[in-house]
Amino acid sequence: MEFTTEPFDLDVPPAHAVAAREVVEGGGLDTVDVGPFGTMAEGGADGVLSAVDALLRRSLQAGATRISLQVNVVGEDGR
Repeated sequence: MEFTTEPFDLDVPPAHAVAAREVVEGGGLDTVDVGPFGTMAEGGADGVLSAVDALLRRSLQAGATRISLQVNVVGEDGR
């Protein structure tokens, strides 16, 4: 999955961005890559779906006004 929360603040991470990062970093996912304009995380279907639910709820509760989310399904052969 890849996601971005808004509104942006490049100087200090907003509370909603911190909440989303905490969810994916503590969610037992295989890979997490946090960037200034988006965060990417990979893992099994159950872990990703649980993380998506939690990050949507926690980010909105922490003040996010928009969350852009993309989920890709990759098979075991990498496609």
